[in-house]
Amino acid sequence: METSLPNHSPRLAGAERDQLATPADVAAHLGVPVKTLYQWKYRGIGPSVHKVGRHLRYRWREVDAWLDAQTSYDLTA
Repeated sequence: METSLPNHSPRLAGAERDQLATPADVAAHLGVPVKTLYQWKYRGIGPSVHKVGRHLRYRWREVDAWLDAQTSYDLTA
């Protein structure tokens, strides 16, 4: 007897779902070494990070929000 499973991907379940990024993805995006992300996590100063099983994952919207908060100084002064 064969059981069929729904044909869907959790990643494509809807536009409201956040895509998750690996530390390597975020490090490349920010132009920093992966080791720096681990140090920021340890110090509590980097973008929010989530554990998925034993893996670290980032939400792109949280990375972008953190980056915006880091660059909130006045360039016209």
